[in-house]
Amino acid sequence: MKHTGLVGLFLIMAVLVSGAQQQPGKAAPSEKVPDTSQVIPSGAKVFIAPMPDDFNQYLKTAIEKKKVPVTVVENRDQADFEITGYSETQKASTAKKLIMGSWHSRESASIKVVNLKTATVAFAYSYNNDNSAHGKKSSSESCAKHLKEKIESGK
Repeated sequence: MKHTGLVGLFLIMAVLVSGAQQQPGKAAPSEKVPDTSQVIPSGAKVFIAPMPDDFNQYLKTAIEKKKVPVTVVENRDQADFEITGYSETQKASTAKKLIMGSWHSRESASIKVVNLKTATVAFAYSYNNDNSAHGKKSSSESCAKHLKEKIESGK
């Protein structure tokens, strides 16, 4: 009798498993379907939104310098993606200058790239440096460099 119960249990499990098979044309739960809304294709049109302290201008210059494979557009309506962000500079204090002998500023910046068609965040990056020699130039170039890596990876 115990064997009959086990056989019945196995039959029920087999039916459940076969019923759980995916329908044709649909991905099985274990298969990952790539989310194309997070992919930034090479040549994508991006709009750089105005940012505090004109960080958007630094970022635009850095994107050109680092040869990020995007087209920067001046009108948001023409863009596929929008870059928003924030930056902050904290000048070296007198104590830092006297004690540490450093005149370099503390820089922090973050950017977010949003797919305008799906409202999905395709890329986000944060930069923090306690001893930045070139201020906003350094932070914007780091943001551009990592954006370029994201685009070139195709992910």
